[in-house]
Amino acid sequence: MRNAIPESSRSAAADTNSVTARIARQWVERRGVDHEGEVRRLLDAALDVVRRCGTTSRARVADIVAAAGVSNDAFYRYFPSKDALFAAILEDGTERLQSYLAHQMAKEPTAEGQVRRWVDGVLAQAADDDSASTTLAVLWNGGSVGEGLPTGRPSASGPLAALLRGPFAELGSVDADTDSVLAAHAVVGVLSDHLWDRRRPTRQAIDHVADVCLAMATATSSAASTRMHR
Repeated sequence: MRNAIPESSRSAAADTNSVTARIARQWVERRGVDHEGEVRRLLDAALDVVRRCGTTSRARVADIVAAAGVSNDAFYRYFPSKDALFAAILEDGTERLQSYLAHQMAKEPTAEGQVRRWVDGVLAQAADDDSASTTLAVLWNGGSVGEGLPTGRPSASGPLAALLRGPFAELGSVDADTDSVLAAHAVVGVLSDHLWDRRRPTRQAIDHVADVCLAMATATSSAASTRMHR
């Protein structure tokens, strides 16, 4: 009988479905959720603090930590610096915008309609006063973001350009990867200009930008055709 317990323990230890393994996994999963929740609170709190500060004062780590209800140790557990936090805020905002644009583009059956929806969605960030002021405050506070980070300066153009590759290819772009990146850089630049100038893009301006993007999508196809017939 004395050997029965050790044998049972060895069997249970080898069983990934054992009570100990299950409880250990649940503990890890719970900690994962808690950590994710802390990060989300920090990002949301930072956005609130930045929104209040606007472009007149820099957001402080102490204010962000207090608003999130976490400790300084918790902050530096996830972010080695304030720049790292702002890089995460920019990345998080880009992911949200990318998801929104994908949803809007899915409503359009044609490639042209999808490109126009994409342009509308990007430039809409400067059309709404609350959204524009918050985005501008984030950009102002994160002006040096990327200079000391191993991943470099975060960019919205790359992730947003990915949504244009399909429509651009369907429109005849010979190099949809390059053309979509060029278009994304151009439109994000226009957005940035409107944000810093505190100007809302007009309907006419938005349509013109969309027309230029559509022209970019077909330009390489036309150029390639011209070279072939020389």
